[in-house]
Amino acid sequence: MLQRASEELIMPSNGTESPAIGTLAPAALLPWYVLRVRSNFEKKSAVLLRHKGFEEFAPLYHARRYWSDRVKLVELPLFPGYVFCRCNEQSWLPVLQTAGVVNVVAFGGKAAPVDEGEIASLRSLINSSVPLVTRAFLQVGRRVLIKHGPLAGVEGILEEFRKGYRIVVSISLLQRSVAAEIDAEWVAAV
Repeated sequence: MLQRASEELIMPSNGTESPAIGTLAPAALLPWYVLRVRSNFEKKSAVLLRHKGFEEFAPLYHARRYWSDRVKLVELPLFPGYVFCRCNEQSWLPVLQTAGVVNVVAFGGKAAPVDEGEIASLRSLINSSVPLVTRAFLQVGRRVLIKHGPLAGVEGILEEFRKGYRIVVSISLLQRSVAAEIDAEWVAAV
């Protein structure tokens, strides 16, 4: 990478500069944004963004997929439908014109940057040898539905218990509740 006064040339990973878009910018100062991409376009959009000179991050993990005649290890996106991109707001046009990119994730009409520490933590997980498993974002105190296991179909409130979780099912008319320990993989947010 070319260094000039603590600035970094944003370049595709193959080392060739994209003359139309690759610009001299303090890459460490540019925020990360989340891009919504078309279904199954995560890898393709990431490659195209890289070729346009943007720093992108499309975290992938390995999972076993079972077919009737074989088992295969496949590479899947950790966050289906999303790619992270480091850029500034003046470069939205080339980013949004990239094949597969639908929009930039925004709240209240303003693009929401991702915390640099969260991206660093995610990269550390991806680069480690620890097997990764995707999970639903569960918040203690929220209503959940059990999708798998002996309690499939039960709806209740998620509660943290020791090092695991339990579901609380309440009968409001009687003002009584019953709790059962559950595996976090069984539940989905309602």
